[in-house]
Amino acid sequence: MARILTKLMRAVQYDSYGGGAAGLKHVEVPVPTPDKDEVLLKLEATSLNPVDLRFQKGVARPFIPRKFPVIPGTDVAGEVVEVGPNVVKFKAGDKVVALLNPLIGGGLAEYAVAKESLTVPRPEEVSAAEGAGLPIAALTAHKALVDVAGLKLDGSGPREHILVTAASGGVGHYAVQLAKLGNTHVTGTCGARNIEFVKSLGADEVLDYTTPEGAALKSPSGQKYDVVVHCARGVSWSTFEPNLSDTGKVIDLTPGPSSMCTYVLKKLTFSKKQLLPLILIPKGDKELKLLVRLVKEGKLKTVFDSKHPLSKAQDAWAKSLDGHATGKIIVEI
Repeated sequence: MARILTKLMRAVQYDSYGGGAAGLKHVEVPVPTPDKDEVLLKLEATSLNPVDLRFQKGVARPFIPRKFPVIPGTDVAGEVVEVGPNVVKFKAGDKVVALLNPLIGGGLAEYAVAKESLTVPRPEEVSAAEGAGLPIAALTAHKALVDVAGLKLDGSGPREHILVTAASGGVGHYAVQLAKLGNTHVTGTCGARNIEFVKSLGADEVLDYTTPEGAALKSPSGQKYDVVVHCARGVSWSTFEPNLSDTGKVIDLTPGPSSMCTYVLKKLTFSKKQLLPLILIPKGDKELKLLVRLVKEGKLKTVFDSKHPLSKAQDAWAKSLDGHATGKIIVEI
């Protein structure tokens, strides 16, 4: 055991805010040691999320990163190589998917430590890359649809009309698929090149957001939306409002100051139409277990925009910064 704890691992880190892909440095650092309630993972794949880039830009300073230098990345899949003394669910050799602590990160490396409570088994039917795509993106989509909107994934709920903006992106492509497991009519927005892709995910209607109709979010069949899973940016409440049903909800996944103001205003005026900001704070493994099971059963898929080796992590970072990824960007280790 001592041998693995004293050896070095390859990792990618940055040591200050800003810098983009050029700010990432390849280093060798000691393999981390798991705490009593943690597992040490030999990583096989990590997926990037827009929030990783925003942390580098300093949007959560001074809280995230907690200290520099930081190894970014929170969504990982790999194999357990060591467990802390209080860990009971896992043993060395287990294949898993995990969500790492966002305050610390650690995903762009050969090894990382994860809390037992945010680590789930990965069956052999689910590849490391498929599993690594899930934690933040699919959990966010699930929380919006199930916890906030009340959707029943077994299709037992009332018929609902759902709009997913940026439907071809990381969160959006999961949201379309999860929504279709319920009793829903789904409209998605995306650029022209991704229209067929979003249809292939199950969307009933697709809007090109660069057209006047798409920019106005008007359903081609005249539907009013009961729920909007808003994965894009820069759409005002005044654009959503005429397209909502009487009790329509806009669930904003990237809330800024204006959406927070709208949220408060709608609450104060007892409006039946609501804008609801969503912040993902996972507390346990139940939802991630469900998502892995849905992938295993073929009911949910991770679509890959691109895959990059750890040695080319800057390319993956630059691709993510571009903001037009179709599905998930994966770094394979």
